[in-house]
Amino acid sequence: MHLKNYFIVTIILFLTSCLSVRKHNEQQSVCIPAEKLKEDVDFAYSKLKEMHPQLYWYISKEKLDYKFDSIKRTINEPLTPLQFYFKLQPVIADIREGHLSLRIPSKRITKKQIKTLENKKGMFSRFEYYVKNDQLFIIENKYSIENIKPGTEILTIDKIPVSDYLKRYKRLISSDGFNTTFQDYFLKDLFFNYYVAEKGYEDKATIETLYKGEKKTYQLTRESKSENDLRKDKENKKRNHEKKVNDYVAFNNSYNRHFKFLDKDSTIAYIKVKSFSSDYSSKFYSETFKKINNTKTNYLIIDVRNNYGGSLDEINNLYSYLSPKPYTLVKPSQVTSKISPLKTNYFRKSNLLQYAYKGLTYPTFFFAQTFSTYEKDGKFYYKMKSDKESKPNKDAFKGKIFVLMNGGSFSASSIITAKLKNDKKAILVGEETGGANDGTVAGFYSYQKLPNSKIDLPIGLLLVQPNIDFTNTKKGVIPDVKVIETMQDIIDRKDPQMDWVLSKIEKEKVGNK
Repeated sequence: MHLKNYFIVTIILFLTSCLSVRKHNEQQSVCIPAEKLKEDVDFAYSKLKEMHPQLYWYISKEKLDYKFDSIKRTINEPLTPLQFYFKLQPVIADIREGHLSLRIPSKRITKKQIKTLENKKGMFSRFEYYVKNDQLFIIENKYSIENIKPGTEILTIDKIPVSDYLKRYKRLISSDGFNTTFQDYFLKDLFFNYYVAEKGYEDKATIETLYKGEKKTYQLTRESKSENDLRKDKENKKRNHEKKVNDYVAFNNSYNRHFKFLDKDSTIAYIKVKSFSSDYSSKFYSETFKKINNTKTNYLIIDVRNNYGGSLDEINNLYSYLSPKPYTLVKPSQVTSKISPLKTNYFRKSNLLQYAYKGLTYPTFFFAQTFSTYEKDGKFYYKMKSDKESKPNKDAFKGKIFVLMNGGSFSASSIITAKLKNDKKAILVGEETGGANDGTVAGFYSYQKLPNSKIDLPIGLLLVQPNIDFTNTKKGVIPDVKVIETMQDIIDRKDPQMDWVLSKIEKEKVGNK
């Protein structure tokens, strides 16, 4: 492209972006007539019935029909998109499919505002939280902000009770089916996403707290980063081999994947996976299991606690290192129709240049999706690598496997733990997973925009189920050994789930001598 033309296109894209932010923010403030909102309710339900492959898994059609009809009867006055979201999302949550949720409508910020925020420290994000019984606790304060102690409960934010927020936000979150553990884990991470959507990015907030019976009030501020902070941020963004393979996340200065031996003799290997992000995962597992295979490792601990899932290809690859025999990870994935995979909004969020490029590549996408869909016994399925028989890796682990899991283990984490349990490949320790034992609806999505409120509704198109004998409990994966971690355990940096595994291994070692 000629330099002059490139400059013109850049200016157009910049101006379009600014206008788009302004137009979007104006829409968020406008009250939409009740009749238009009712149209959005009908639109949402019609799209769910058209594309969701297991809509009535946890709720009957009669009950869901009633809920959608009831919500329309409660809409009697104009509402902003955010107000409408708080009415409709609880009905979506009642479908009890953890991947299914409206995107919360909120004001966008410009690139200039993003830059300003990047040069400031987070206000609430520098704490770690714990949610229990409509209470929000700070369990980590690694920057010693205001010397707030771990275990401190936040009672109010700017004089509004936190319990009010928690009760309202809990109605927006569902796990898969009738799981009992997921909600609090997810809410501790999403609480301030909801809060910012309602309040915007504020520079200060007053919190009232309670610690060991004593109430205190603190003023939190969004401080500017020092030159040293900015230099560290820049350094953290640089990617070396270790950062790539372990999937470094600069935002929270941590790794998605981590491996180490837990003893001097290298008899106990430990793999922690925070997210099945797929980035450089093949390299990580290849290097990790080669090291394990070259030592006298007898025990492997895989930690998928607080892992919300991710790539099916990654867990299929990981399973090849855990199974000594050929295996099939998932059953064929059902879709609602032969054309469902084409409804993935291929041109979504494309600028002019991206749109032009995608226009050229669309035929390839079209044929790939079309030929990946097939019909069998009157139902439609989508071909995937993980529903075919896979061979074990040459470095497959042959020792004893333990898996640590909790209510934050969701989606792909639940699929691999359900498969390991069914195949009797591992001992599962911890608590019921947040994702269902018998599968979920995800894979890839059709992003529907409600016509009047402009709220996004991503709908999962694939019914993804582990290749197991189903339990039909409509709950999460149940551990073989139930060990609960308390808030005090976290504060004291104790790990009762890991301790149980290490104690079990030690007893076995003594018994084998």
